[in-house]
Amino acid sequence: MSGLQCLASENIWFDKQRYDEAEKRFYEGVNGPSTQSSSQSGDQELVSRMKSLELENQTLHKVVETMRAALQKLETRVAVLEKTPAPAAVPCAKAAPVKQMENGDDDDDDDDIDLFGSDDDDEEAARIKQERVDAYAAKKSKKPALIAKSSILLDVKPWDDETDMAQLEQCVRSVQMDGLLWGASKLVPVGYGIKKLQINCVVEDDKVGTDILEEEITKFEDFVQSVDVAAFNKI
Repeated sequence: MSGLQCLASENIWFDKQRYDEAEKRFYEGVNGPSTQSSSQSGDQELVSRMKSLELENQTLHKVVETMRAALQKLETRVAVLEKTPAPAAVPCAKAAPVKQMENGDDDDDDDDIDLFGSDDDDEEAARIKQERVDAYAAKKSKKPALIAKSSILLDVKPWDDETDMAQLEQCVRSVQMDGLLWGASKLVPVGYGIKKLQINCVVEDDKVGTDILEEEITKFEDFVQSVDVAAFNKI
């Protein structure tokens, strides 16, 4: 039989569709599922992820709403507190002591207990305040007061060179008064053999002044011609 006769006797060309289907299944088994199957699987995964994100978004939205409501309540409370004036400080009043019964029984009379203080408390507070003021005044009075003092240097001039300068100094120092303290002295030449007495003294300003010193010293007119203030310094 020739080759042409053999091909004519085969029916492979008449079942071509069946052979094509078998070939397709063969290649799908080798290369995995088709592109269309992979695409459908990817779409399903994407849809699943989107649903998960939507649920998560809804949960977060609820949390944000809850926090926003709590914050609004807090702001409202703060605004009310800012508008409400602060309560005035109430002084703590001493409670009156409970009267004890001689028989040891409790006293049922509420009039004997003063829970809010009374006029006696005001008097007691005033008495304590006055005692503190008196104690402060007494303490202050015991402190020595600051005494203002001055150092004065006097120039006492005699009449002439025959004046007894020792006697003159004795006369000056004989001036005594409260707040006066005599210090050192010396003789200073003036001219023509005449010397003046330069004497220092410390005085309390409230008790002794330069005017009264000059007046008292010039009373010794047999020895003293004049008195001048050579120096005056506050101590």
